Amino acid sequence: MHSIPASNVECLLESHSRVGECPTWSVEEQCLYWIDIEGRLFHRWDPSSATNENWETPERFGSFGMRRGGGFVAAAENGFHFYDPKSGDFSAITDPEADKPNNRFNDGRCDRAGRFWAGTMIDQGPNEPDAALYCLDPNGEATLKQDGIILANGLAWSPDNKTMYFADTRMALVWAYDFDLDDAALSNRRVFIEFQEADGVPDGATVDTDGCYWLTQPRSWTIKRYTPAGKVDTVIELPFERPTMCAFGGPDLQTLYITSLGEFLSEEEKTSRPLEGGLFKVEVEAQGLPEPYFEG
Repeated sequence: MHSIPASNVECLLESHSRVGECPTWSVEEQCLYWIDIEGRLFHRWDPSSATNENWETPERFGSFGMRRGGGFVAAAENGFHFYDPKSGDFSAITDPEADKPNNRFNDGRCDRAGRFWAGTMIDQGPNEPDAALYCLDPNGEATLKQDGIILANGLAWSPDNKTMYFADTRMALVWAYDFDLDDAALSNRRVFIEFQEADGVPDGATVDTDGCYWLTQPRSWTIKRYTPAGKVDTVIELPFERPTMCAFGGPDLQTLYITSLGEFLSEEEKTSRPLEGGLFKVEVEAQGLPEPYFEG
């Protein structure tokens, strides 16, 4: 097993984000977009100048994807929207859970056919499995793909587009599905990773060119790389406890960018752990895949 020490992990920005999430690398712009869900901020990190811009979002964004024609598609508190941070345009597409005011959207990303997938979570009330995973087609129609979820996370696809990964943080499970890229059909759901308490919980993830699944595991101070067989072959030790999502970026897609959680810390913890909520990077030997665009 390969281990990457915490000393290799660089803090790019002590942003003190409440819930840093959804790092997304733009190959075209050579920059990283990311969000603070609870801080209601949409960020752009430019590594060439080591500068970060941000814009206030109209409501909490759980995730977003880049649009082919410019701007973004967002999974927000109240459904799917088109969003342009510079103009401030925020246009509703559809809200498949308008009848569930205690839910909000969380983890999401685009597949390689140009659809945007996003799952919801129980935001208020008891942790009952009343959330779900949806697929937004370029024509603006949203389809229910998986129900019985509490907190959607960990969405990613294998390089050959034959396997989809999806997690429920509160159930402490990651599933694998057989995936059909042509019609977005899911089948043969099976447990890919089942967590024990010492492992933390599953959060955001990405996949490399070898088909391995890189998973952030809050409460464990680690990111782990799982082979397609579900075996850990790389561990990144972190200088902070609660990573939330990782994404490959950089000119060669061999820089792993990492967002983190800054909420729910005592005053003592804020002092002793000042990096929580920051934006980080670490260089790795593996190579990522370009993030697809939403074609709508």
